[in-house]
Order: sequence, then structure tokens, then C-alpha cells
Amino acid sequence: MSRGRTLVLLIALALIAGGAVWVYVARADRGPEVRVEAVEVRDVISTITATGQVRARRQVDVSSDVMGRVTELTVREGDDVEAGQILLTVDPSQLRALVSRARATLSQAEAEVAREVANLLQAERELARLEGIVEQDPDLVSLQAVEEAATAVEVQDALLTSARFGAEQAEAELAEASDQLARTTIRAPISGTVIRLNIEEGETAVIGTMNNPGSLLLTIGDLSGIEAVMAVDETDIPHITVGDSAVVELDAFPGMPLPARVSSIGNSAIQSGEGTPPAQVTGSVDFEVILALLDPPRELRPDLSATADIIVDRKSRVPAVPIISVTVRSEGADDESEEEEGQDEGDDTPTGPIARALEAPSAEGVFVVSDGVAHWTPVVLGITGQEHFEIVSGIALGDTVVSGPYQVIQDLGDGDRIRVTGSGERPAS
Repeated sequence: MSRGRTLVLLIALALIAGGAVWVYVARADRGPEVRVEAVEVRDVISTITATGQVRARRQVDVSSDVMGRVTELTVREGDDVEAGQILLTVDPSQLRALVSRARATLSQAEAEVAREVANLLQAERELARLEGIVEQDPDLVSLQAVEEAATAVEVQDALLTSARFGAEQAEAELAEASDQLARTTIRAPISGTVIRLNIEEGETAVIGTMNNPGSLLLTIGDLSGIEAVMAVDETDIPHITVGDSAVVELDAFPGMPLPARVSSIGNSAIQSGEGTPPAQVTGSVDFEVILALLDPPRELRPDLSATADIIVDRKSRVPAVPIISVTVRSEGADDESEEEEGQDEGDDTPTGPIARALEAPSAEGVFVVSDGVAHWTPVVLGITGQEHFEIVSGIALGDTVVSGPYQVIQDLGDGDRIRVTGSGERPAS
């Protein structure tokens, strides 16, 4: 290669490198690419999303009060039943024998009462005879004989009282045995539908003890009233009140939103484990919120999975910006990275309420775009919608704010130049 051609090649390479540097610097001066959106009036709806299950508003778990084998089962799962209808029968043979024995014991006690009544009458006649003789001639009967006759009357009276108590006891035992026998026939406590059947004919019904629960035979639910039981995080509970509207969607019926209303809010947290207080369970704490479905379809079944949006607030035609546009900056901090570095120094930094109170206050705001420059502007936010924040003050309608990308917004500083690449318009909340 000749010396002239080498010189030309070096000059060309230098020009290419210089052009690349110039393009890089020019682009750097123009700033990062961002999307923007104008502040407009929107309808903002603040919701809380929760998950749970559907259940009958009134349902009763049926268990057995006596132990024994199920000899007759008259219903199947899904059957409609009326209050008082026979559901199943537990083997009554042993309890029938107990009733017969109790009835015989009562008859024996009643016979004992009759005998003691006769003995008392005989003792009273004997006492009356001796007292009559004494009235005619006191010398014919001794005083001791009269006293013994009077004592015999008192003894017989006490024996009669004891026999009557024995008869009452036998009568109570017969009533108890008869009640136990009646409990072998299990009837429907309410009208409704058998939504769960846990036993089959021939299996043994077990009654509960102090430490062991009894067997659950079946569950009857009144499906004329359906509700959704939702688990709501503790941080959202203060925003929910009884009567709030909600929209429920079931996994089994996608695309079919069901109107609902908050009917009750739990006063205590949902137990995460049997016998475990919520305070001893790590992780988030949930509370039960019950939603009454206003117009449930007949196809609904208990235990279906449900997702609900509970509407806790709504505003019509208020200034709003995209949620992604709002970021937080610490007041008095020169650089966000410096703040993060300060938080990462050591693992012994206090993080309690006092430490948080001593931290530099932070402000929420947006970057307002003017002549290709992003200006950090603090704002006062109202309610939070699905995709937009309500703006109470700080910016005005028509202002243009940076609406993405998220990481660019986090890295922007007040006065940084930007390059607008498009609008971040999205559907209203």
C-alpha cells in the first residue's frame, strides 16, 4: 500500500470516528426518549381487589349426636330438602334396648311407690287404732306402743318419698334414652340443598369428644341467598365500609361480572392455622369481607373461586395523570442515588417508627414537559384509580407530563432534557 493511500484511509477513519462522537454527544444533549401525556379530566374509580370463594348465605353443617352405623341414607348431594325431612338413620338397636331397660326400671320404681303407699296406709291405720284405744281406756295400751306406731308412720312416709324420687329418676332416664333414640333419625334443620355429603350408607358416624371433632355428615345450604367471602389485606380494611359496591367475577363464569355489596367486615383476622393466633403468624394478615351478590344466577355453586373489585371511592371528571407518571423525591436530597447509598450503609441502621420520622420528608410529583425540558413539580394526589391518579393541586389541565418509561422517570432529574417519542394515552380509569 502506498503512502498516499494510507493517509487517505487514516483521514476517512478519523472522520467516521468524529461523526460517531458528534452523533453520540448530540443525542446525549437531547436527553432520553420519553412518552408524554396531557393532564385531562377523567372519571377515577378507586377499587380494592380481593380473592375468595362463593358460599350460601345460610348453611348448616349436620353431625350426629349418637355413634353408630348409618343404616339408611335418603338423600344424595344436590338434592333439595325441606326442614324436618329425614336425611339418614343411625343404627338404633342398642338405644332401643336402652329405652326398654329404662322403661322397665320406671315400672319397677312405680311399683315400689305403690308398695310404700300401702305400707304407709297400714302404719297410719295402726296408729289410729292405738290412739282410739287410748281414748277409751289409757290403761289398755302403753305409751311406748303408741310412740312406736307414730314412728312407723314417719318411717313409711320417708320410704314413700324415697320411692317417689326413685320413680322420678327412672322417668328421667327413660326420657334421656328416648331422646337418644330419637337422635338416631337425623332430620334437615333448614330447607335448602345438600351441597356436601361426606358419608355413605354403611359407614359409621362418630360423635365429637373434647379433643377430637366428630364426623361431619353433610352440609345443607340455602342457595336462595349467595355471598362471596373475600380475604382482604389489613392495609386495605380501613378504606372499606359496609354498603360499598363491588363487582365479582367467578373463574367458572369468565366475562360475567356480578354486582355485589359489602354486607359485613370481620372484626378479627382470619386464622392462618388452627389454634394459631394471627400475631404469631409471619406474613400479611387478612380480614374477612363478605359480599352479598345482588342477582346471582341459579347456576352458581358453593366453593367457586371468586375475584372482586370493591369500589371504595369514585370521582367524576377530575384532573388525572397516569399512575406511572407519579414518582417520589426526598426533599433536600441532592441525588436519589446518594439517598439509596445512605440506606445501604451497614445492616444496623434503625428502621422503626422513630427512625422513619427522622428521615428526610418525601414529596410526590410529576415531571412537567416544557420546551424539551422535564421540570420536577410536586403535586397533591387524590384517589387512586385503576390506571390514573386524581390530581388535587400542583399542575393544571392541559399540562404535559412524562408518562414513561418507568425507569426513565425514576432516573430523571429536575431540568433534564428529554426527547418526546410518543403519547402515553390509555383508556380512562
